[in-house]
Amino acid sequence: MLKKRSFSLSRHRTSIALEAEFWVVLESEAAAAKTSLAALVIEIDSKRGMRPLASALRVFALAAAQRAP
Repeated sequence: MLKKRSFSLSRHRTSIALEAEFWVVLESEAAAAKTSLAALVIEIDSKRGMRPLASALRVFALAAAQRAP
């Protein structure tokens, strides 16, 4: 099931729908980096190039999960 979150990116409000499992990984990565989830999303957004934001977040979460011990 998809879970929506809303963020302000470049002064525009946007909603992102991801599976709850991806949000758990993203929240964990934000906490490990001692930053907010919003700040992590902004960072990923700034580096995503032409990839859709939801896809960039999933790829980031997947990479983080693969690095986990």
